[in-house]
Amino acid sequence: MGEDTMAASPVLPLKRTCPYAPPAEHLRLQREEPVARVTLPDGSTAWALSRLEDIRTMLTDPRFSSDRYREGYPLQPPGQQRRADERPLLIGLDPPEHGEARRAVVGEFTIKRMNALRPRIQQIVDDCVDAVLAGPRPADLVAALALPVPSLVICELLGVPYADHDFFQDRSANLLLRSTPAQERFAAAKEIRDYMATLIAEKAKTPGDDLLSRQLAKGADHEDLAGLGFLLLLAGHETTGNMISLGTMTLLERPEALAALRRDPASTPQIVEELLRYFTIAEYVTSRIAVQDVEIGGVLIRAGEGVVTLGNVANRDPAAFTDGDTFDIERAARHHIAFGFGAHQCLGQNLARVELQIVFDTLFTRIPGLRLAAPTDELSFKDDSTVYGLHSLPVTW
Repeated sequence: MGEDTMAASPVLPLKRTCPYAPPAEHLRLQREEPVARVTLPDGSTAWALSRLEDIRTMLTDPRFSSDRYREGYPLQPPGQQRRADERPLLIGLDPPEHGEARRAVVGEFTIKRMNALRPRIQQIVDDCVDAVLAGPRPADLVAALALPVPSLVICELLGVPYADHDFFQDRSANLLLRSTPAQERFAAAKEIRDYMATLIAEKAKTPGDDLLSRQLAKGADHEDLAGLGFLLLLAGHETTGNMISLGTMTLLERPEALAALRRDPASTPQIVEELLRYFTIAEYVTSRIAVQDVEIGGVLIRAGEGVVTLGNVANRDPAAFTDGDTFDIERAARHHIAFGFGAHQCLGQNLARVELQIVFDTLFTRIPGLRLAAPTDELSFKDDSTVYGLHSLPVTW
């Protein structure tokens, strides 16, 4: 069944009507049109995949490209132009360039290196919890813990002064808001890239013990490194911060899950995996463009057509997860795609897991009486952002 036989159906993105569930239309697509023609915010059309197997197949098929500058690539701001001398970001590279660039930095995010960071991450979390306990009640856990922890960690890892966190958090928020005009998004991205370029030039003169300095010592190109720093800074705090707040909300509303976490700290990694699967906070886990005609799920996707992946429903696919709409701490399902899949799977996934584990273990141990200070239906969710989360999370104890 090819494009000519399918009409463009839903207009994406779609708002969640329940904080714990994907948009109902996404679920309908998975049931009725798992490879569906959809309309994107700019009026263009693309194919939306909603079954886990189809997405994993597509993300490992070399006939789909990650090159954001290919004409027709989905979800790109209108009018984006590439300078003649501009090199793409890591997420926009295809083989063999992508493999070479990723290998140069992947050693910074091994499980061994992340475990070595545990004492410092623990100290950062403890300091934030100290501040929560010393402050007024109710406290906003987003401002007091969920954002500061991953921001401090990624700043130390990269060698970015945390004193500048207001600058990059403000620009990051603008980049992720769907309502931000395209030119403002361009400006925000350029400001962060320029900031990173200046910082890298300083580190070239006075290196430190950080990722950027180590990459410079290996001979990394300054512009490529600025792009990498931009990606890691953006992804390193916003996504993990949202998972901290959503995970805290979820555990506080599910006493049996929280009791299990407190009873057996060894269960925390499994609970974290279930939280990651359950929320899948990016509506589109990723996107690609076909460079050849390809059949996925019985549907012909032609060369030059874009594809988006609805990970929030794929991670509840009944073919892959029994009773996937239920939050089940006994599930032990590591085959979710909350961090993507294939060659471009999230570089920082090991870091995110360690941060989430330490935060939940520490928070609920040190504040045993923690509870929500407002009902869920009164909380402010990031419905206008490409990364789902909470604007604030009032708690008391």
